[in-house]
Amino acid sequence: MPARLATGQTTRRLLTLLSMSLLTAALSAQTQAPARQKPYNPEVGQPGKDVVWVPTPQAVVDKMLDMAGVTAQDHLVDLGSGDGRTVIAAARRGARALGIEYNPEMVELSKRNAAAAGVSDRTSFMKADLFQTDFSDATVVTMFLLPAINMKLRPTLLAMRPGTRVVSNTFTMEDWEPDATARVDEGCSNWCTALLWIVPAKVEGSWRTLRGDLVLTQHFQKVSGTIGSVPIADVRLRGDEIGFTAGGAHYTGRVSGNTIIGTVKDGGETPWSATKR
Repeated sequence: MPARLATGQTTRRLLTLLSMSLLTAALSAQTQAPARQKPYNPEVGQPGKDVVWVPTPQAVVDKMLDMAGVTAQDHLVDLGSGDGRTVIAAARRGARALGIEYNPEMVELSKRNAAAAGVSDRTSFMKADLFQTDFSDATVVTMFLLPAINMKLRPTLLAMRPGTRVVSNTFTMEDWEPDATARVDEGCSNWCTALLWIVPAKVEGSWRTLRGDLVLTQHFQKVSGTIGSVPIADVRLRGDEIGFTAGGAHYTGRVSGNTIIGTVKDGGETPWSATKR
């Protein structure tokens, strides 16, 4: 009996020690597992909410920002910001920049890229649907989206503050013709065209002036019309700035809602204004 009792006690002690050893090993494995997690690495062509991800070549990013004249006074919003390269490039020019991106892993990658570039203080990234996000305070909007998405966004863009610059990689706005187009040959082999639009003021209609009614017809930035009974020519509408000639006089002005205030050169230079009827 004493021998069997001793043998039973020894077995119980061995089982207890084995259980403690297994528990320690399991806890150690759980502690070390997260450290071996691979970092997120996006692949060109991976599916997204509205488009597959294809990054804009850096040379085209730089051309788009050049065309928009991005400075430290600007607030840029990149629609579908991917890995954050356009936002980061704008921030390097001193601008405040926001990226709107639906993929949360891309958002976190962008934040890491911005931190590595030293521009976290001027950049922000949000996981959001670009069709359900208000970006009306932007002075520059950039994008690399499909034509159908550009067209769906077009009413929102045209409702933005006159003078807002919109730049697209490759894809158009159909009959809203760009104000400028540039092809990038060096440092780019695919998707190498940048297109710029300046959101035009809404000027169509009849305006009262001391020289007769100014009647304008508008198709985006293209405008025609008459002042009094004289046809206007050489019309230029860029954002809220308008200019035209009529009867040998050259008119320039700035549109602010229902008023235009400017000058007319007709031998001398005198002020002129117009009020929308």
